[in-house]
Amino acid sequence: MRITSADGRNFPWTGRLPVDEVIPAVCAALSTSLSAVLQAPPGAGKTTHVPLALLNEPWLAGSRIIVLEPRRLATRSVAARMSQLLNERAGETVGYRVRRDTKVGPRTRIEVVTEGILTRMIQSDPTLEGIGLLIFDEFHERSIHADTGLALALHSRTLVRPDLRILVMSATLDGARVSGLLEDAPVITSTGRTYPVELHYSTRTDIRAMPAAVASKVMQALSDDDGDVLVFLPGGAEIRRVTSLLAGRVGGNVSIEQLYGDLPQDRQDAAILPSRRGARKVVLSGFHDETGDAA
Repeated sequence: MRITSADGRNFPWTGRLPVDEVIPAVCAALSTSLSAVLQAPPGAGKTTHVPLALLNEPWLAGSRIIVLEPRRLATRSVAARMSQLLNERAGETVGYRVRRDTKVGPRTRIEVVTEGILTRMIQSDPTLEGIGLLIFDEFHERSIHADTGLALALHSRTLVRPDLRILVMSATLDGARVSGLLEDAPVITSTGRTYPVELHYSTRTDIRAMPAAVASKVMQALSDDDGDVLVFLPGGAEIRRVTSLLAGRVGGNVSIEQLYGDLPQDRQDAAILPSRRGARKVVLSGFHDETGDAA
């Protein structure tokens, strides 16, 4: 399947992910309604494909799309992925804004921002001049910033922006309840893909010995299976400890990458980029990544 926009432009990157099947329904809903709700499971492609497909809808009339993400890492990676689909760099058609890091340009039409930034934008300019669509992504996480942003956006629409459109997207969401908040907005549902998952449990270990036990399991996974290894740990201290324990034990074709909010952007980006051909990667990630910027 290939999606065509209202102006006749084809999107060659569509037809590959489950959400592409419902993109025409999303476009149709927002052409006749000010709000819509999209339910789509993880991996369906809603975050990257939907904003791009809506970019040239007639009702947008050249205005910008603001996509809200709950975390800084997600904000940057989403903008990078959409830019990659357009064969561009972040800051051209698609840009992002997070605390102390902004990449937008004069041609930017889609801005991916953390939720707290939207609150500041509305407080600074309640009319949201030049913005035609707000997309609240991963709304099921229900942060104070997302809830406040949605309330302020609805208030602005009531008072000064009757044309402002709002799209709420989530993987695990009571679509009917959110639709009620948006004056019975249409609800579109995308099905996902399922893959077999095997669960293996190891014996419980003393928490003080946890880093050594994790390092041992990583080495076992590298030996028993192919591909990369993703490990979740409580925080930065544990990540650094396991990194130290793995150093010198993994093969030369295996890199150890850390992933938590306090790391520089280039190191976070290195953790989520695909491994080069013939190489493997161990990503040590924190349970609790940094959240969006406070308002």
